[in-house]
Parts: sequence; C-alpha cells; structure tokens
Amino acid sequence: MKFFETSKYHSFKKSTYISLRWIGISGQFISVSFVYFILNFNFDYITSNLVIFFGIVSNLYLIFIYKKTQLSDNLAFIFLVIDIFQLSTLLYLTGGIINPFIVFLLIPSVFSSSNLSFKTNILLVSLTIFIIVFLTFYSNDLPGPLSDHFHVSPYYYYSIPISLIIALVFLNYFAMTFGIQSRLRKEALAKMEEVMAKEHELLSLGGQAAAAAHSLGTPLSTIKLIVQELTKQFKDNKEIGKDIELLSSQVERCNKILESLSLNPIEEDDFIDKDISMRDYLNEIILSFKETSKKHFIFNFNHDSNPKKITKSVEIIYGLRNFIGNSNKFSKDKVYITLKSNSEFTEITIEDDGPGYPNDILPKIGEPYLKTFNSNHKSKSGLGLGIFIGKTLLEKNFASIYCSNSQTRNGVEVLIKWKNKELFNI
Repeated sequence: MKFFETSKYHSFKKSTYISLRWIGISGQFISVSFVYFILNFNFDYITSNLVIFFGIVSNLYLIFIYKKTQLSDNLAFIFLVIDIFQLSTLLYLTGGIINPFIVFLLIPSVFSSSNLSFKTNILLVSLTIFIIVFLTFYSNDLPGPLSDHFHVSPYYYYSIPISLIIALVFLNYFAMTFGIQSRLRKEALAKMEEVMAKEHELLSLGGQAAAAAHSLGTPLSTIKLIVQELTKQFKDNKEIGKDIELLSSQVERCNKILESLSLNPIEEDDFIDKDISMRDYLNEIILSFKETSKKHFIFNFNHDSNPKKITKSVEIIYGLRNFIGNSNKFSKDKVYITLKSNSEFTEITIEDDGPGYPNDILPKIGEPYLKTFNSNHKSKSGLGLGIFIGKTLLEKNFASIYCSNSQTRNGVEVLIKWKNKELFNI
C-alpha cells in the first residue's frame, strides 16, 4: 500500500462539492418527472421526490450551517454515503439494476478516489459494490406504459452488475492514481516555491549585508585608531594590554568579515582548513567562540566513527556558527555539542541550558525576522534572522534541521542531520 500513501494531503473543496450535488439533484428531479409524466412510467413518484428533497436539505446544511471551506475526510465520507443511499433508494423504487441510470451509482466513490484518503475510498467502493449486488436481487419492478412489456435475458441481467463492478474498480484505480500524481505535483510545486522564496530572502539579506558592511566600515576604522592610541597609552600595563590586544584582533576579524561580505560573499574564511573531518570542523568553530565567550563548550564526539574528510563549504561553516552562536548567546553557562557519525548518517546536536524557545514561536522557527518577548528584560529580542540564515544555508547543503526544546538540558535543542552520500559530495 506504500504507493497509495505517498501523498498524505487530501482536499475536498466544499463549494465544488455543493455545485456538483446541485447538478445531481436537478438531474434526478428532471429525470424522475420526465419518466413519470412524459413516458407514463407508473412508479412511486411521491416517495421518489421525498428522497430527492432529503438531498436538498443536506446540501442546504453544507451551505448555511457548515462554515468551513474544506470538508474533512470523515464529513466528506458521511455525505458521499448519503449520496450513495439517496441514489440507490431512487434506483430501488425504479427498477433496480435494469434502470439505465444505475451507472450514476459509480460517481460518488470515483469522485472520492481522487480527493480523499485510500481508506475512505475503499469503504465507499465496498459500499457501492454491496448496493449493486443488493439491487440485482431486490428492487421494485419498473412498469412501463400499459402497452409495453419488459423481457430481459438472465445472462444479460446478471452481466450488468458484473460489468458495473469491473468499471467501478478500474475507474477508481485510474482516478486514485491521477489524484495522487496531481497532489504530488502540487506539493513539489509548493516546496519549490518555498525554496525560491528562501533564496530570494537570502539574496535580499545579502544586499542588506553588503550595505551594512559599507556602513560599519567607518566606525570600525575609528575603533581601530582608538585601539592603537590605547596600545601606546597602556604599553606598560600588561593586564590592560591583553584586553587591548584581544580587542584589536576582534576588530581585525570584523574587518575581514565585512570585506568578504562587500567584495566576495562566497570567499573562503581562512580560519579553517580546506578538507577536514566534521570533528575538526566543529573544533575550529568552537575554538573561535572560546576566544570571546565565557561560556563552557562541551563537545562530545564519542560516537563519531566516520573520519572521512569533507570538502570545505563556507555555507556550512556559517550555518553551524549561527546555530552555535545562538546557543552561546542564550545559554546560562553551558553549550553542549554532540557529533554522531556512521557509514550512513552524520548528526550534530547543539543544546544549551538557557530558557529554551517560547511555545508561541516553536511552530515559526526558521522564519526571518522572528521576535520573541524577553520577560527578564521587558523587551523583544531577535531570534529569527540568525536561525533563518543558518537553516537556509544548511538546508541548501542537503541538511535536515529539527529545532525543539531539550528534554535533558532544559534549553534549546537543534538537530542537524545529513545523509553521508550527500554530505561528502558537496
């Protein structure tokens, strides 16, 4: 059954269904009246119209009482069952299996096969087959005009339900296959549009980054001059000199980053080697944070059994640094980084002991410009931009990202996972 479970998203638009039901109800009334008054077939006309009226009432319920635009799978199933029983009752009153309109009994289940779940469709097909068999043996005779008499061969009579069941199975399979393919195309298109939207946002951020690099150049130059003056002023004070030296190195690093943003965004960062293992990847990134952060970084690589080297990707570096930097920013004291790698998968888990994600933004993690209220500072703090950039860059390099609140550390937990065949071919 895996083929039929490929797409799990089903839609049943209420307005379309209501319109189709109005067409069916109108056709039933016109057909019943034409056969009774024009062709002079003598059957229970009043009861037939009561059955049609029930269909009208159920359609009015969908219009005026049920307010949603989409029918749920269960509700759609109920109304399609109503349609099947309504039509089968009319057929029972008007000749059963030999009524030429028996073919319309196939429509509800065929319609459901391209819009509802496989389970729902199987139930409707089974019900339709049961109704066909029932009408083969039980129904009111359809008397024609007094001058006419019906004589149907048993061979022809029993071939009708057989042909109907075969047609039902074939049409449902065809409609189901077409519906699955149609939904898959829609889902693929939606994902493509999402990726393109992220790429567009990332390009927009690139332009903003270049503008920021240009704007920050002057203040950094000013800071650099002040640092030089402080170096001369406190050249005999070793304690202050160390702080000034650290400040100078960080200013220089900022200048290099801004230069890469404004001149060549894809230019490689010199702080890491060309082809190294993921363990060394993370070691170098963690080391860069340890230079300026007072937090404790706990790196666990005990489950790393794949020493294969990876071709350097600046996008992966910046992506990992954004997530690690976010944990460093919001953690109380510790950041936990775990590397697991085997022959098939490589996983990086980043956890911290901070406050975690607020419940209201958990479904929105990865959206740009996401803000969350910080109760400690009575202000809003940014969470989304760094996460968005990191998530987009890593997903562009075939990673799957899962963000949640840690069950063991109380803070944030970020799981970054690659298939090795994709990671080592970057």
